[in-house]
Amino acid sequence: MNDDIRPGPATGVGSLPGSDAREAARTAIGAFEDFPFLPELPARGPGADMIGRSAGLLVELYARLEPSGWRLGDHPGRDTRRARSWLGEDLDALEEFGRGYRGPLKVQAVGPWTLAASLELRNGEAVLSDAGARRDLAASLAEGLRLHLDEVGSRVPGAQVVLQLDEPSLAPVLRGRVRTASGYRTHRAVDRQEAEAVLRDVLGACEGTTLVHSCAPEVPFGLLRRAGAAGISFDFSLLTERDDEAIGEAVEGGTRLYAGVVPATDGPLSDPAGSVMGVRTLWRRLGLSPGLLSEAVTITPACGLAGASPEYARRALARCVRAARSLADDPE
Repeated sequence: MNDDIRPGPATGVGSLPGSDAREAARTAIGAFEDFPFLPELPARGPGADMIGRSAGLLVELYARLEPSGWRLGDHPGRDTRRARSWLGEDLDALEEFGRGYRGPLKVQAVGPWTLAASLELRNGEAVLSDAGARRDLAASLAEGLRLHLDEVGSRVPGAQVVLQLDEPSLAPVLRGRVRTASGYRTHRAVDRQEAEAVLRDVLGACEGTTLVHSCAPEVPFGLLRRAGAAGISFDFSLLTERDDEAIGEAVEGGTRLYAGVVPATDGPLSDPAGSVMGVRTLWRRLGLSPGLLSEAVTITPACGLAGASPEYARRALARCVRAARSLADDPE
């Protein structure tokens, strides 16, 4: 894995509102000259949602949509074909608007643990319930990501592809909080060493820089670092002082923080300096050098913007850029 790629000062998380792939690519690439991303448009429907989209990347495993959710099956069906078709549209748009781009380009996919907690086996229980199925799913995802990232690289030859794994269910998986199909019990907590090893294998599918994103509470910073994530993306508003030690160790160990400071749903926006005030306060509390801020932090929305209005989403992305500039110009 090559960690020499330097991510830009601001980027998006992944999802955008609407259903127009060309407009989304134009927005994502136009907003971030230094660090654009491949947009996701879940409003298009099944197969464009985060689970269906990533299930479409799997190799020799296929998923179909049931009333209870996405379920693994033996053969590719219309749901798999639809997911791959949506992704193909997104890649076409990325190629069109990314022509001539050189620099870091972020691509998102659901990580192995959130996928295992969300995909069902044939018996209706989550893949999470079966250790062998978990291993097979992670291997399939790793291979699918290798192929996907190769295609992104061929579509935008000047890009240094950065892989983001979305893991909002990782903390519940580690703490035994994922409910069974009946809803009456929870699945057994996954051993942290297994969780770390599986993440390491999937992150290894990317030859470039990697990060893990979670906009849920209790992000396991230490585990993600040990698994090889070069960056950790999180909703800044969910941090507590209990996270201080882990964040300080991450920064001192060279892990990049993707600080989600701009709200992901419509509402008033702080001025750029106000958006990053909490980041400056955290830095002072940790006793870290202000000069490290621009080297260690990328500014993002708090989470994906699929639930926002198109106009707000554009303003939020622009605010990330301006907030990052404020942080660089006045780190103290």
